[in-house]
Amino acid sequence: MGGDGKVFTLAEVSQHSSSKDCWIVIDGKVYDVTKFLDDHPGGDEVILTSTGKDATDDFEDVGHSSTAKAMLDEYYVGNIDTSTVPVKAKFVPPSSNKAEPNQGKSSDFVIKLLQFLVPLLILGLAFGIRNYTKAKTPSS
Repeated sequence: MGGDGKVFTLAEVSQHSSSKDCWIVIDGKVYDVTKFLDDHPGGDEVILTSTGKDATDDFEDVGHSSTAKAMLDEYYVGNIDTSTVPVKAKFVPPSSNKAEPNQGKSSDFVIKLLQFLVPLLILGLAFGIRNYTKAKTPSS
């Protein structure tokens, strides 16, 4: 490893975001990958879009080989001060509460009730209008 374990803030790492000076953060470690940009199989733009942030997810999502992960050691310059990296919001699935299924049943009941009552109300209204207008017409 080339680094001496120096600790960098995210702001410091973010200053290195060009093709002439490119640093990235992966798994809490800072890497100067400037020399690797031209050799990267996905092109330099892929790496450049991952600068200035924690690129761990970007790196892992691609599914890099163990060889690619081992290559990182060559570019290591230090560690990131984790207190300067924004905390990612984690997805929390809705809690499974026993009240929720009953609420679903309740809303299903209301929908079925309305599906039955609304046509009856329309039919009743039509019948009432018919009888009302029939009563007003003069009989001969």
